[in-house]
Amino acid sequence: MDQPSPTACILVVGNEILSGRTKDTNSGWLAERLTKLGIRLREIRTIPDVAETIVAVVNEVRAKYTYVFTSGGIGPTHDDITAECIAKAFGVPWELNLEARAILRSNYASDDDLTPARLRMATLPRGAALIANPVSKAPGFRMENVYTMAGVPRVLQAMFDGIAGELVGGPVLLAHSVVGNVAEGRIADGLAALQARHPDLDVGSYPNVRPDGSFRNAVVLRGPDRARLATVAREVVSLIEGLGGTASDEPPL
Repeated sequence: MDQPSPTACILVVGNEILSGRTKDTNSGWLAERLTKLGIRLREIRTIPDVAETIVAVVNEVRAKYTYVFTSGGIGPTHDDITAECIAKAFGVPWELNLEARAILRSNYASDDDLTPARLRMATLPRGAALIANPVSKAPGFRMENVYTMAGVPRVLQAMFDGIAGELVGGPVLLAHSVVGNVAEGRIADGLAALQARHPDLDVGSYPNVRPDGSFRNAVVLRGPDRARLATVAREVVSLIEGLGGTASDEPPL
């Protein structure tokens, strides 16, 4: 029997995201990378810089998913509280990590440059495994299945690239699209029946209006077997054409 695919949750931490001042680009980038690794992303949550919320949500999702990835809140300022909250979630002290301190020290001319604010970036949960930061030195860290990374996109991407090889994925999901001109309301029942016949596939319907004003609806099938997706895609084409519409089949690359 096939083993279930590993699952993941992304936690985006920061009041600046919730206010709209800063746009979250990390989630989309991580989602693409996880999909390519065969890890099913099940949730993306954006939460505030509130200790009780961070602790509660981390404990909830680390028990539900194979992997949890956090972004944001590990810098030098007073509102960077993610590391401290991860320590609370795991019930361990939040303390100066000597390995992380040495990494930070290598970035400066003298010990005097290691201000209390900068040392916050080396203060981690006891027992944390460091995640290298080749961009700006200050490391992320891992506690069991929780990977805590920076919010700056370039830094997060470099951190993730460093840990991607240790993540265990499953079958990679392919996406096969059928684009037609029949409205969702007319194909809804047919798609529901198709999903019931193929419960192991993900079937989604995504309508859009093109710049020229024409309507299109993309039915996207997701699954690990290219040939099977092609077979089911033909069912979708038949469904659309049976309703008097036209459809184009767009197989995965």
